[in-house]
Amino acid sequence: MKSFSSGSLQTDPSNRKLCSCSIFHAAAFLCMVFVVGTSFVAFDYKEKMSAEIPTDAVEITRGNLQTDLSKLQTPRANSWSHESTQSKSCESPCISSGSEPLPKGIVMRKSDLEMVPLWGPPKAKESVSSQKSLLAIPVGIKQKEIVNKIVTKFASHDFTVMLFHYDGVVDEWKDLQWSEGALHISAINQTKWWFAKRFLHPDIVAPYRYIFLWDEDLEVQNFHPERYLSIVEREGLEISQPALDPAKSQIHHQITARLRKGHVHRRMYKFNGGGKCSKKSSSPPCTGWVEMMAPVFSRAAWRCAWHMIQNDLIYAWGLDMNLGYCAQGDRTKKVGVVDSEYIVHTGLPTLGGSDEKMGSSDLHAANHRFAVRRRSYVELEIFRNRWQKAMAEDKCWTNSYPEH
Repeated sequence: MKSFSSGSLQTDPSNRKLCSCSIFHAAAFLCMVFVVGTSFVAFDYKEKMSAEIPTDAVEITRGNLQTDLSKLQTPRANSWSHESTQSKSCESPCISSGSEPLPKGIVMRKSDLEMVPLWGPPKAKESVSSQKSLLAIPVGIKQKEIVNKIVTKFASHDFTVMLFHYDGVVDEWKDLQWSEGALHISAINQTKWWFAKRFLHPDIVAPYRYIFLWDEDLEVQNFHPERYLSIVEREGLEISQPALDPAKSQIHHQITARLRKGHVHRRMYKFNGGGKCSKKSSSPPCTGWVEMMAPVFSRAAWRCAWHMIQNDLIYAWGLDMNLGYCAQGDRTKKVGVVDSEYIVHTGLPTLGGSDEKMGSSDLHAANHRFAVRRRSYVELEIFRNRWQKAMAEDKCWTNSYPEH
């Protein structure tokens, strides 16, 4: 069993620009494009802008192709003096930030969550199956039975399982058949989103097809992972969730309730009271919206969503209203609720204590839960303010949903 304690792994999120040089070599050009016949020359030098280049735009035409191209190149940071004698074919921006001193053949840009044997002869590590997905759940030992049922459903398919132990209890899970093959990460009194921000960096989970980031209080008798994913792929959903059984679940937003007709729905209708939703509605939670208790992300959607998770806001309230920006297209089409594979949300108040057998000695647990809820509302307001401020300050950003 693999166990991590709090304060462990965190990956540098700054490395966002990856250039696949192998593709460029196969096409016989090195991050440059020469279009012969049109007298047009274009260079990809976003990270090598020289101070010698004028700030105003320069048009390169047939008459000035003799421009001194050397002025468009500057040495890489931390480069050695002998680089000036190297062939210009070595000058390429296709380098991971921080790896400049290394030969490119040794650089491993990504990782995964697969375990490696501790002894025996080293074996060539096979890449993660292109069909493999990830299930990550925050867990406490009091929910061991229900978590076991969830994981058992997934473990029999092509899934990597990661448990976030918020109560610090790890060893008591060892008796479960799948436990040894799961990854166990322990940090006391931390939330799902705290764990996700620190241990599910996009470069770590990039090999996985889908990321299931679920709560522990879900019943899965009517849910089958592979059937679910086949529907998601067929419908083109980048962000999704299984529908909730309306007779047994705690429903917070009507859009999550299961519809008995069809496999998927992408919007809800509400004609009375506040927050009306009609066919013309284009904003969450009427459409383009899932709840945060059982979201499922494609790897591309997760790469976007991870960046939106605030490092200091651990409940992610407000994040769901903006997930549509990460839908890799029209959120009214790319975000949906799967009805044919549904779950039950029991709504256990696991953060701050349990409601079971409440007595005078448990009043402190009630106080903790009240404090949790109060903190959640505070974080919601903070996130909204940050979003509004970010939109106002980023003059280069185009709002895909200006009515939002």
